[in-house]
Amino acid sequence: MSMLLLRLSARDLLALNARRRLVPHLADRWVHFGGGESSEGERAAWAKSLVCLAEDLMAAERGNVEMIVECSPTTDKSEEARKSGLIDVVLVGRHPAEGNLSVQLVELKQWSSVTRVEAATADLVHVPGFEEPVQHPALQLSRYHALFTGPTGLLNGLQFECGGFAYLHNATDDSVRPLLGVDAPTGPYAHMYTRDSRPRLLKDLRRHFTAEDDYSAAEYILNKMKLGNTPLLDAMVNSNGEDTVFTLRGRQKKVSEAVLEASELILDRPGQEALVPHPQRAVFLITGGAGTGKSAIGLQLRADLEAAGRTVKYASGSRAFNSAIKEYVGYTEAEFRERFTYFSSFVDAPNPPLDVLICDEAHRLRDRSTNRHLPVEKQGIKPQVDELLDASRVTVFFLDAGQTVRPHEVGTVELIEEAARRRDVVLRRYGLVEQYRCGGSDAYVRWVRALLGLSAQPVHDWVPDGLMHIEVVDTPDEMESIVRSEFSHGATARMVAGYCWPWSKPDEDKNLEDDVRIGDWHRPWNASSESFCAKGEPPSRIWPVHDAGIGQIGCVYTAQGLEWDWCGVIMGDDMVWRTDRWVFQRGTRRKDPEAGVMRVAKPGSLDPKVRTSTLDDDEFARCVRHAYHVLLTRASRATVLYSTDEETRNHLRALVGDTDVQGLRPTLASMPPELRIGRRSLTGRSRRERRALLKARLKDGMMLF
Repeated sequence: MSMLLLRLSARDLLALNARRRLVPHLADRWVHFGGGESSEGERAAWAKSLVCLAEDLMAAERGNVEMIVECSPTTDKSEEARKSGLIDVVLVGRHPAEGNLSVQLVELKQWSSVTRVEAATADLVHVPGFEEPVQHPALQLSRYHALFTGPTGLLNGLQFECGGFAYLHNATDDSVRPLLGVDAPTGPYAHMYTRDSRPRLLKDLRRHFTAEDDYSAAEYILNKMKLGNTPLLDAMVNSNGEDTVFTLRGRQKKVSEAVLEASELILDRPGQEALVPHPQRAVFLITGGAGTGKSAIGLQLRADLEAAGRTVKYASGSRAFNSAIKEYVGYTEAEFRERFTYFSSFVDAPNPPLDVLICDEAHRLRDRSTNRHLPVEKQGIKPQVDELLDASRVTVFFLDAGQTVRPHEVGTVELIEEAARRRDVVLRRYGLVEQYRCGGSDAYVRWVRALLGLSAQPVHDWVPDGLMHIEVVDTPDEMESIVRSEFSHGATARMVAGYCWPWSKPDEDKNLEDDVRIGDWHRPWNASSESFCAKGEPPSRIWPVHDAGIGQIGCVYTAQGLEWDWCGVIMGDDMVWRTDRWVFQRGTRRKDPEAGVMRVAKPGSLDPKVRTSTLDDDEFARCVRHAYHVLLTRASRATVLYSTDEETRNHLRALVGDTDVQGLRPTLASMPPELRIGRRSLTGRSRRERRALLKARLKDGMMLF
């Protein structure tokens, strides 16, 4: 992933600074990208120079222009590229006359004066306070311009106007005269502004950028920086052994290569019998939080291994995940069963064993493989993890301990490591850190974990970073209105909630009961059905990917492992804020004598597997926290959050702030027209049509949001 500290419009950057959160956020991002603790000089530059530039954009009536702060000029990871440094600011907008992308590369200098090192050259100047001579800012910008527009540059291949300038806002023309002489470097990136020439700067900003803010041209840059990722299910359309649209990056690529190399070393050639009676085996354990690309690696591996002639299965503990893949990609029943399965499918180990078994969502492993629909002899009699290890010669586990949401889910690092030791099998472990879900915003994921008490970091104000958006609303109607509006414009969107209401099955006529009831607002849960219901509501297994699912509410069990552009999240009374801490509540239900269905008697969790009295309070709280962690990390662009509890809403709003003041809602209509691609369900098309459509989009270089 490329480095980027912040991406906000000038007006939003000033709003963030007014809340005294600008510098702390930049410092936090700097640490995240391995820069260590920021120096006083860096903090001063952020506090003064960035704010000065943003204020000038506002003065030029160009507060809509987006400021990408401290970003890498290239996706190239070579040593030479790393030494090139970071550009202070990239200003991104639209050209007022031509309407295409307009970019200005900016070097911000706090210099008050400079002197010439040698009269014969303009390349080097001396700045008071610096021990060594420094390069002329225009030459710095020349290097950045070449990197940005070169073969590995973020702007390569785009039609745009690209210039640059240095802004010495503390200096006068006379105090930096050596930078402005006739022998100074020239070019579209060599403009120089001081405090004296500020009027010219404002005029030039108006010349470079339009004042209209009905779309965000910076999406192009984020696309090029690979700060988003192809949505999982869209990518699956092309991940069936023919080709793939997954682009594995960084650590993801290393993990994939390690598994493929092991398969070549350990396994026999496809179609040949084992050379030794007890062939070597291997176990890979890959851990990482939501959105770090675990499923992307697994699905890519499955495609590569299948193409190489290996016997490979992709197993999951999630029915919703498997069903969504089957429906969205358009596999026939036979095609799906050939490739995908469940953890509980290996009570009887295959003979011979599979070459590779990929186990996604291994945190959902059970103690035993049981199925109430099967006879006793078909039930598991040994730990499920042992069944999976017996089923293949190379076993790959993907695990996120933060997504264990039910008491009987026992998948842990320790469980898998111990099972490998019992078999004397070498286990190789990898950790994924880089965040690709939630708009690539690691800051958002860390904020969610702090909010829910899942990390050591204390809860803190949400700091917008231009990658992920969150807002708190006062009513469920407002939440639904926002989510449906984006859905109507072509974005993927769903509403989800904590399990705090009874869940009725469809009646005899296949009508759904409006179980989720908040005042006068009533909506049904996603259908507990194997077929479509009376008003076209899809069965729960395809609720996440079918357009008709927008009208029902999902829960953690139907949302886990999936994502949408927009997600409305309802926090129920199972987790409420009281003064300075979270309080966790078990609920009860009763039968409504008039309606003949169950209703809430005491607000709180109604999840039958979690609210049970046999679960102690700490374990109950852990399950509830993890469930909301899953729900709050399902969106790739924006989360709209509502709590049924007033005190909790007030707490959340105090942390998130006022959306209207920040003006950060990333609506689909605000995206550049070229990136405004409707990503809604393709279930109405044939498998061939789906693949052709997505390939065409990708061929055009478009990001699938």
